[in-house]
Amino acid sequence: MPTSAVPTSAVPTSAVPAVPRVRADACPGALQTHAAADGALARVRVPGGLLTAAQLRALAAAARELGDGALELTSRGNVQLRGLAAGTEAALGERLAAAGLLPSATHERVRNVLASTLSGRAGGHLDVRPWVRALDAGIRAEPAFAALPGRFLATLDDGRGDVAGLGGDVGLLALGPDDVALTLAGVDTGLRAAPDAAVALALAATAAFLEERAAQGGTAWRLAELDGGPQRVTGRLRGPRSEPGPVPGAPSTGPVGPVDQVDGASALVAVVPLGRLSAVQADLLAHLADEVQLTPWRSVVLPDLADDSAAAALTAAGLVLDPGSAWLRVTACAGRPGCARSLADVRADAAAAVAARTLPTAGARQHWAGCERRCGRPRGNVVDVVATGTGYRVGKA
Repeated sequence: MPTSAVPTSAVPTSAVPAVPRVRADACPGALQTHAAADGALARVRVPGGLLTAAQLRALAAAARELGDGALELTSRGNVQLRGLAAGTEAALGERLAAAGLLPSATHERVRNVLASTLSGRAGGHLDVRPWVRALDAGIRAEPAFAALPGRFLATLDDGRGDVAGLGGDVGLLALGPDDVALTLAGVDTGLRAAPDAAVALALAATAAFLEERAAQGGTAWRLAELDGGPQRVTGRLRGPRSEPGPVPGAPSTGPVGPVDQVDGASALVAVVPLGRLSAVQADLLAHLADEVQLTPWRSVVLPDLADDSAAAALTAAGLVLDPGSAWLRVTACAGRPGCARSLADVRADAAAAVAARTLPTAGARQHWAGCERRCGRPRGNVVDVVATGTGYRVGKA
């Protein structure tokens, strides 16, 4: 197929209208922290959710010695440390750099990369882990990419359809072992690439996003906020193309429990209730596996195990391997004491409701929030359980 510019009429328009932003994106990072009610909050980017055991131990030690003793897992497979005392940012940065978790001080907030769970080990058309490393290196190598908003997100889907529908600004979706689609703001652009050329296409799309963002005032936080975002960014790119196809919708939960790998090894996927992983639990995970993967569903994957005998230790530590557990359907914002705006300790209240089996709406998928902002609300069909000061209001937005 000849190389040519893609006609913008071939690309679906974004369903999100352009939003004029009046302030710069202030998404926290490892060095640029957020002042919360319980202390500073730092967010450590973990491309692809991939952590070595040594890196997980370093994070656990930082949480224990500098923060509140726990790690928060985010819906982008990143890690947050809460309760940091004033002046500890430099010490945290030194620890992260020594562990290989802060390879670039200038680009650290923009390394948001989601990758298919267990890619290369179970399911999918191909292994996207090399894409994770190459895309992260490409982002860090380009000085202009330091200007990306902290909310910029790349999704690398191996064809199983687990992350392509999570609203990435730029994404790669394997259509087969030899064909990869470029997605923008969650829609297929029609642009295609071979697997070994896919990361270069994603980087070109990232550059085109910055160009179009500048042309529209330079204030948008996400590609979907640009007027005609997917169309206009696609129009700046060249390459082989096909008729755009549907992008798989994002699942509400990921795999849970034992998973058989294609090489005969085993993997365990454990849900972390409300995404709060204690330093003790993190040390246990690091003891059991040489590498872990954090998922968008606030679960942790332990791959390459000889068998699933470690399941008992994980369950005893408070992690969840039961696909029928209510913890797969309950999320919550930080609540009190971490957020000054919160009207309740929503995490404690949600945990009590799970333990007592008194979740509202018969345990349907629900998000507990301390105020009307409903921070951290997951995508999709979710019931809101919102604190009012005199109780909780239950219902959909």
